[in-house]
Amino acid sequence: MLQELLGAAAAVAAAGAVYLVAAARVVKQYERGVVLRLGRLHGDVRPPGLTLVVPAVDRLRKVNLQIVTMPVPGQEGITRDNVTVRVDAVVYFRVVDAAAAIINVEDYRFAVSQMAQTSLRSIIGKSELDDLLSNREKLNEGLELMIDSPAVGWGVQIDRVEIKDVSLPDTMKRSMARQAEADRERRARIINADAELQASKKLAEAAKEMSEQPAALQLRLLQTVVAVAAEKNSTLVLPFPVELLRFLEKAQQTGQPLQPNQQAQPLQPARPAQAVQQPLPTDAPDGAGQPLPQQPPQEA
Repeated sequence: MLQELLGAAAAVAAAGAVYLVAAARVVKQYERGVVLRLGRLHGDVRPPGLTLVVPAVDRLRKVNLQIVTMPVPGQEGITRDNVTVRVDAVVYFRVVDAAAAIINVEDYRFAVSQMAQTSLRSIIGKSELDDLLSNREKLNEGLELMIDSPAVGWGVQIDRVEIKDVSLPDTMKRSMARQAEADRERRARIINADAELQASKKLAEAAKEMSEQPAALQLRLLQTVVAVAAEKNSTLVLPFPVELLRFLEKAQQTGQPLQPNQQAQPLQPARPAQAVQQPLPTDAPDGAGQPLPQQPPQEA
């Protein structure tokens, strides 16, 4: 009798061990468990840790609550200003209601992916090219709102949506490059014209000051000479008055130094001597009335 009781107890223990092994489930920290008993939602969402289900009756579905990074395939579209572009994006989302993610939608990942692609195409058609290139923050907010509105009923929360890349046709890239180059050239010309205007005003003020002080012009000339002479690979040509050369020549001929305030007289060219015709004497015996032979003029 005792042996039969021990055998029955061993059998019950073995059956209990098998049941525990079959009923035990482990839910990880970043997961939540949804139990479906005979196809219906049973109880609350199971927390992380060890949980038990009825074998062959209950079915445990685990839902990951981590943030999912889902790339959105590139979508081609025409912007509001009739430019064909291709836009890529990425969506960050996570499950906040495990039961709704299992019950309300068949595959929440696929649903979020399709909604992101549709919303991205809609954003492309409503935006202009300049907004896609420079005002992406506003477009990201609009895209996030469009995806998050239906995802709330799926137990999914959209954390962030970012537009990664905007691909343009080659012709549009060249046109934009020419436009940017023309704009930079326009700004450069405006800056140069403004600099010329300021420089002309300053030069006019400097000329006015130098006209009141003639010595300032000479000093400026000497400063320019010093600045040019600093470069050894340049040739400096200075105007020299001819009167000063004549002054030095005359001082060298006389051997006496001249006073600084004494001015050199310009040399007059020598004039050729003219022949002087003398009258004939009245008492000439022969050849009266005939002129005398003229002497050749002597050179001075």
